[in-house]
Amino acid sequence: MNIRRLGPAEGAPMDLLLLADPSRKLVEEYLRYGECYVADVAGTIIGVYVLIRTRPGTAEIVNVAVDERHQGQGVGKQLVRHAIQNARLLGNKTIEIGTGNSGVGQLALYQKCGFRITGVDRDFFIRHYDEPIYENGIQVIDMIRLSLDL
Repeated sequence: MNIRRLGPAEGAPMDLLLLADPSRKLVEEYLRYGECYVADVAGTIIGVYVLIRTRPGTAEIVNVAVDERHQGQGVGKQLVRHAIQNARLLGNKTIEIGTGNSGVGQLALYQKCGFRITGVDRDFFIRHYDEPIYENGIQVIDMIRLSLDL
């Protein structure tokens, strides 16, 4: 597996990005000012993440997604670790990430990668999404915020 920055002539893998964030409008917005990285195997994109700078010294992973056929194989962990390394190389002191309150697997992954819960953005998904989102049988309402000092 090779993780690389998406080339300027390549289209973003929207099918994957929309797995992690169902709002095409929000995905297109952060793609405009973020850096998109893809994991590919033999020319097939199987994972993606987007890294943005939010304020001086701080980067945020705003999307991490892995093709459903490749989930549970460590691809997500490799993507998150790659993002941490990139943020550090860019001179950031902190990297942040957020996930829905029902994202049990995501919360476990991020904590295994060293992130710590720093807060809750109450009603985030109610304010920013037109349709209710359900995951693991739970409505996604709040954004759980995590960060890692680099």
